[in-house]
Amino acid sequence: MPPKILIAPSHLPEIESIYGPALAGLNAELVYPKRPAQMTEAELLDQLPGCVASLAGSEPYTRRVIEVAAKAGLKILARAGVGYDGIDVQAATDHGVVVTYAPGTNHEAVGETALMLMLNLAKSFVLQHAQIAAGKWPRRAYQPLRGRTLGVIGLGRTGKATTTRARAFGMTVLATDPVQDTAFAATHAVEFVGLDDLLRRSDYVSLHVPLTPVTRKLINAETLRLVRPTSYLVNCSRGEVVDEAALLEALTTRRLAGAGLDVFEHEPPGDNPLTKLDNVVLTAHTAGVDWQSRNDMARVPAECIAALMTGGWPSECVVNGELRGTWSL
Repeated sequence: MPPKILIAPSHLPEIESIYGPALAGLNAELVYPKRPAQMTEAELLDQLPGCVASLAGSEPYTRRVIEVAAKAGLKILARAGVGYDGIDVQAATDHGVVVTYAPGTNHEAVGETALMLMLNLAKSFVLQHAQIAAGKWPRRAYQPLRGRTLGVIGLGRTGKATTTRARAFGMTVLATDPVQDTAFAATHAVEFVGLDDLLRRSDYVSLHVPLTPVTRKLINAETLRLVRPTSYLVNCSRGEVVDEAALLEALTTRRLAGAGLDVFEHEPPGDNPLTKLDNVVLTAHTAGVDWQSRNDMARVPAECIAALMTGGWPSECVVNGELRGTWSL
């Protein structure tokens, strides 16, 4: 009986030609979601047992899901993306399930989107479009990006991709990160500063950190009090990095000039009051997804699954490397 591999993201069937070749030699049965939407915990509990691997999207791989699936044969969770906060990694490790991710596949796309959100906030593209479509003609002077200061919180791959684009637009860049890449900073004229200093000095603040206990609600009522009322916040990381209640208050009281949000605490955001504000620009958690990055994010986890199932160990992609030496199919 061939091994089963769940292809969890609902959009992947249409690009099977991208990731399929990596899995072809496994003679595996590819299993797809029963409906074209992000799978829920209940749906994972229904479809994941019996699968040796999941090419995973943003589905909730909770401890309960992993426990049930591991008992029924799950050995690999290969994330099609660079964030893996939807996976209980400790639970996976406890149950001998290798977790991989796809580093280096979508940072350029995120950098482009972060800059796009900044440009939208500066030039009011969305409002201009809406007003012109309504028969108005909102001709006035808008803001430049050149000469403005960008504060990058998290100077990893996505923070660097955003930085290089911002520098091309003539922006000054400040950054804060516990690991300081001084060579990159010197090459691109980036000044490392503390978080408080960055918030006080920046015209735009762009978030590029993973969701961890340290970064959860990093932007909150206290930190928002440090920003200028003329400043803007851009979040292309994770929604929970921002305290949305505090952000809403800052935006409605004009303590903060505006925000560009690709992510939310709960997705889709539904009747979130942030979606009703005229000083907020929204995208649907698509910052890291364009045609090129989508293909790369599908291909890399498939290659990880293939490597693990044929005796390899893709070290650069494995999250819980402590399983090496004890893990087997």
